[in-house]
Amino acid sequence: MEEQFRIYRFTEAEAEKVANEPNEPHVHDFEELLVGVEGKLEHLIDFKADLYESPFVSFITKGKVHKVKPMLVDGRCSVWVIRFSADFIPGSSFSLYSLYHDAANIEIRDPDYFRRMVMICEMMNAEYLSDRPSLNVIRDLLKALFSMIEVEREKISEKQGAPSTQNTTFRNFLNILEENFRRPEAGVEFYAEKLFMSSRNLNLICQNIMRMSVSEIIETRRMTEGKNLLSYTDKSISEIGYEIGYNEKSCFTTVFKKTTGVTPSKFREQIKAII
Repeated sequence: MEEQFRIYRFTEAEAEKVANEPNEPHVHDFEELLVGVEGKLEHLIDFKADLYESPFVSFITKGKVHKVKPMLVDGRCSVWVIRFSADFIPGSSFSLYSLYHDAANIEIRDPDYFRRMVMICEMMNAEYLSDRPSLNVIRDLLKALFSMIEVEREKISEKQGAPSTQNTTFRNFLNILEENFRRPEAGVEFYAEKLFMSSRNLNLICQNIMRMSVSEIIETRRMTEGKNLLSYTDKSISEIGYEIGYNEKSCFTTVFKKTTGVTPSKFREQIKAII
């Protein structure tokens, strides 16, 4: 995905086109949020297929295997499709995944509440299509939309009972990570001890939920913050590396290039050119 953000409305014509074309399970290199205003959605995710009737929301994280099939109801279908890069809302990827990995699809029961969510989609679309769109405005609107969705998700969780032990542990890990990822000494053992469990069990939970090891999650969080600092500050590469937990510039540069494919300097050049 070349753009950081994209929004468009999926209509009856597109739904009929999808129905007549091969539709195999696939993965995206971006995050995707679907807001169903009219119609139905058949969604295969986590090897389970379910049918959801509007109004609904569905969140699919980057790299997650899934297949969607929008369907008409009374000849109508309208779904807002919102796509954004993992760095569009810095630091959000893990928290979004932890919230929605076990509940990707949510049916919204309150029509007035859903109407306000749709209004946010329309505001984002208007800003996106304006002559000089502001990504900051779009970003804040998207955050507001996710906040509203989270309120509904919590209501559903309360009705269904307490979340699983693994989900709770993973969310606690993310909270501790957010407070400590800048500390160079905070490795796998550090987080396992904070959670009163073994490194092995913490790794198993992270693999089950994120398909990533604890070390990979720590490095990814550091890289996300590094990209943020490279994009929006004039700090030197050494300063940024030190700030996010690397005592040597060469170590930060090596890890950054391994995970992103470019050096920190090159990344900064590319971002400045875009901005």
